[in-house]
This record gives sequence, structure tokens and C-alpha cells, in this order.
Amino acid sequence: MATEVDTPPSDPEEADIPSFPTPRKSIDNLQAELKALSDTAQQLLTEKLFLENECAQLKKRTNRLDEELRNLRTPPFVIGYIQDRVGDNAVVRNSNGTVFLVSVNRRLNEDLLLPGARVALNQDTLSIIEVLDDSWDPLVSGAEIIEKPQTTFSDMGGVDEQIKQIRQAIELPFERPEAFRKFGIEPPKGVLITGPPGTGKTMLAKAVANSTEVTFLGLVGSELAQKYIGEGGRMVRELFDLARKRAPAIIFIDEIDAIGSKRLDMATSGDREVQRTLMQLLAELDGFETLDDVKVIAATNRPELLDAALLRPGRFDRIIDINLPNPDARECIFEVHCKHMPLSGSVSFRKLAISTEGYSGA
Repeated sequence: MATEVDTPPSDPEEADIPSFPTPRKSIDNLQAELKALSDTAQQLLTEKLFLENECAQLKKRTNRLDEELRNLRTPPFVIGYIQDRVGDNAVVRNSNGTVFLVSVNRRLNEDLLLPGARVALNQDTLSIIEVLDDSWDPLVSGAEIIEKPQTTFSDMGGVDEQIKQIRQAIELPFERPEAFRKFGIEPPKGVLITGPPGTGKTMLAKAVANSTEVTFLGLVGSELAQKYIGEGGRMVRELFDLARKRAPAIIFIDEIDAIGSKRLDMATSGDREVQRTLMQLLAELDGFETLDDVKVIAATNRPELLDAALLRPGRFDRIIDINLPNPDARECIFEVHCKHMPLSGSVSFRKLAISTEGYSGA
């Protein structure tokens, strides 16, 4: 009887390897693992982008701090003014009043290196490093009205003739300059508005500022009256320089009697400083530098105090007087101020106007 004999493996090494069952993963498990790996990869990508953005922000901050550190280590510049040009060099006067002949940085624009220009000087060599913008007194630079007043000519009553006069003297030269040139007429340089308190002098100037598309500079006369010698005149000069730079422009000086009062032989030191300010104002109104595109409006309720030189033709060519309103003007004022009010039918503006004799619009 034959017996079965186990056949030995052909490779002796295979006899030493134990055999284990091979695990088989289902498709669902593989898909789950793939999704988990995809989520992990997306999360890592998001973190990578976040870290790259944060790194960029840190680099910007580092660069900014490095620049600030360099600025802190850089010695300050000396401020000076060019007095003259000598070839490739310039004569400058620093803030202490000392005059130097210095070199000019070749990269600077030659057209800006004019006498009177404000420049930054190197502290060691005093060479011109940069041309600076003109500096204005804070009161002067703050006089520029950025937002137009809301007051319009329609908000004013009883001053139709005065509105017509100021529009002819101020607005028309801006709107129709060719008409003045055609007929050889010199447009008015300035307008003086006089009248008792509360009659609408300042309000009229605000309406002009609202109706024109020009730069409007407004100051009170007392702001130009300074206690230090020369300060008031300097502010007047800077005010007109700023107006010329922003031209076309209108300068409004309220309560001009604060600096425009009559000059007397007997005066204190404070009065003499006010007189210096007045003389600078007179020079600006009718001096060597023309005011082609700059108009001046002034207001006062004490015209009898003003100096005669201020009132002569060529300075304030038009004087507009606003008196206390008559009954017709007062009735018009009531109509303007009550047009948005719910009124009873028994209200009579005419009776109110008659009963308010001696009242102003205020």
C-alpha cells in the first residue's frame, strides 16, 4: 500500500519562514484614510499660509524698526534759508543768523533752489541735503477753511442790494476776468463791510465762501495783534503768501479795527506793534506784489476808528454798509427764518416787522 510523502521545499530557506495570513483592507477604510490625509494636508497648507503671512508682517515691522533706528542714529539737520546762488554753491543763513557758503546736492532740483527757499543742512558739512516746503504759522495755516460754510445768500433777508454789490466786487472778477481785461478795468482788490453788530456782516462773508469755488482764508483781527515785535507783521505776510500760493483765494479779516485803528503820535509799545502790523497789511494790499487772484474782505462795526490809509482807493475799493433793517427788511428776515416752521394763519410778518423797530437780524 503506497503512502503519501510530503515533498520538501525546493528552497531550503523557505522552510525557515513562517507563513502569516495577509491582511486585506476594505475600500471604505482606504477612502477614510485618504480623506483624513487630505484634511491633514489642507490644515498644514492653511497653517503654512498663515505662518508665511505672519512672517511677512514681521519682516515689515523689522524693516520699519530698522528705519526708525537709523533715523534715531542720524544727527539732526540744520534749518536754513538760501540767500544767493554762487555757481554750484549757495549762500545760506541758518537759524542762528550765521551766513555760510555751502555746497549743493546735485540730485536736487535746481528750479527749487531759489533765494528764500527753506532747506535742510547737514550738521557736519552744512551742505544742502533737501529743499523743504514753506512753513506757515499755525494760526495762518489753520485759517484755511476746508469745509464750506452752510450759509447761502438765500438764508439772508433784507440785504439784497449788499449781496449784489459784494458779488459784483468779489465773485465777478473770478468768474469773468476777461471782461475786466477787455474794457481795461482794474477789478476791486478789497471790500470793507461795515454796520452795527448783528446786521449780517460775517454771515455775508460766509455766503461768499459758500458760493465761490476758491480758497477761503478767515481770521479775526485780534489774532494778528501779537505782543512780540514783528510777529503780527510776519503773520500778515505769511497770510498773503499762503493766499497767493492757494490762488484764486479770498482773505476774510473779521473785526479789522483790532489792527486797523488810527495811528496816533502818542502810543505805547503795544500800540506801536499794532501799527507795524497795520503797515504790513497796507503794504500787502497795495505793495509791489500784485493781488491779481486774491481778494480781501474785511468787516467792522466801528468804521470811524479805522486809519484813513486803509480806506483809500486801491486798498478797499468798495465799502458796503449794512444798516439796521427797515420794516420791509425785517419782514423779509422773518420770512427767511420761519419758512420751515409750522405757523398759525393769524401770524402776520408785517405786524411783527413793525413791532420790532430798532432790532437787528441777530
